[in-house]
Amino acid sequence: MILPEVRDPAMVTVRRGGTLSDDDHRLLALWAAGCAEHVMHLFESEVPGDTRVRDALAATRAWAGGTMPMMQARAAGGHAMGAARPLRGAARFAAYSAGQAACVGHVAEHDLGAAAYAIKAASSASPEDPAAGNKERGWQRAQLPDQVRSLVLADQRRRNSICWFVFDTD
Repeated sequence: MILPEVRDPAMVTVRRGGTLSDDDHRLLALWAAGCAEHVMHLFESEVPGDTRVRDALAATRAWAGGTMPMMQARAAGGHAMGAARPLRGAARFAAYSAGQAACVGHVAEHDLGAAAYAIKAASSASPEDPAAGNKERGWQRAQLPDQVRSLVLADQRRRNSICWFVFDTD
């Protein structure tokens, strides 16, 4: 569960009654795709012939670029999540991360799903390194576009408890 019961208007687009601009919505999707792509190798190393995760990230970017309808990108996200289901550990979390990224066009709050699953993937891939998740979180935060940085960091604080506490600070 990564979505709150009560939606934050800052994460709802203007045309749906919130305050999130289309430009910021696209930036959230691209950031989420970057988070998922950073751990995609964990999926591809386990299931090398399965393109559903890579396809979901391409769909995310296509939606953000205005060349793919939201429903088509969201469907690609569903396929990536389908790729995750039979797996365990890092590969599964990496696939879920890509699936969440592809759904950002539908619901902007899926951006934290992509980030949280990527952190879980990094942690799972390096159980001997207790700081692996913190390193991934730090990398993600370094990638945040300035335009949405405060929005994402505030949302991480707000939804940390429903995102497995992966956004805790050191």
